[in-house]
Amino acid sequence: MSILHNGYLAIILSSVAVYLFIVIAIRLFGKTEIAQLSVADLVFIMLLSNAVQNAMVGSDTTLLGGLVAAASLFAVNALFKEFMYRIPGFGKLMEGESLMLIYQGKVNDANMRKARITTNELLEAIREHGVAKVSDVDLAVLEVDGNISVLSNGYQTKTTRAIRKSRLPKRQTKKHE
Repeated sequence: MSILHNGYLAIILSSVAVYLFIVIAIRLFGKTEIAQLSVADLVFIMLLSNAVQNAMVGSDTTLLGGLVAAASLFAVNALFKEFMYRIPGFGKLMEGESLMLIYQGKVNDANMRKARITTNELLEAIREHGVAKVSDVDLAVLEVDGNISVLSNGYQTKTTRAIRKSRLPKRQTKKHE
């Protein structure tokens, strides 16, 4: 059974081409907060996947054709991640860099614009870390994975919901005499 005869090589090449196109397009259009998708972002990704499906498999709608396309995507993704790991400059180019959003209670407006993060989104992120006001934030950083890390005056370590719950004081009951 020839790979060329059955068109599976074409599926592999098309899948790799679509993968590379989408990775580059997302990077060029500045989508850095993948970890914090909005409803519009999720709909976009779903529609995008539907739009490129035929470009990958063409008229081959068989199970094997779909599996070849999926295997190609898994392989190129693993290869891509290996390049990002082994070649730091390539990783930095594809993932970007962390951006400092708040330093010692002051918002970095230039980095907020660069990251396309609204004030409301930033305030939501710091509240999720248990901090009420921007002035209480020592450092807030938009990480390359899209998460916002927050270090505040009240905590010496990064806070999460689970940590905050464990730090809450236990309810005291009054003893009746």
